[in-house]
Amino acid sequence: QLHLVQSGGGLVQPGGSLRLSCTASGYSLDYYAIGWFRQVAGKEREGVSCISTSGNIINYADSVKGRFTISKDSDKSIATLQMDSLKPEDTAVYYCAAKGLGTCDETEQFDFWGQGTQVTVSS
Repeated sequence: QLHLVQSGGGLVQPGGSLRLSCTASGYSLDYYAIGWFRQVAGKEREGVSCISTSGNIINYADSVKGRFTISKDSDKSIATLQMDSLKPEDTAVYYCAAKGLGTCDETEQFDFWGQGTQVTVSS
């Protein structure tokens, strides 16, 4: 069973940067699409970004395009979300998730989830 452990996050001022990491154990990320999601208390979870199993499909929510960058290193079994030019509205708990042989289709359900990490953007 794939197990995802997140690291990174924390408090940053507006305009700053953070990098979130998602380390997989059990299996290589060669066989998984990785998605990043975020959720604010009392609101629905929002898809932020996704990279497909092959790495050829990458998509971003409109709200983060041009500011966030998703990547995955299958050799190291690590996926990252680089977040630049952060805004207060980016404040949320961020989750990584994996989907076996995923293509980042919006209808796909992710099978495995990280524990979540808090990102707070505030001066």
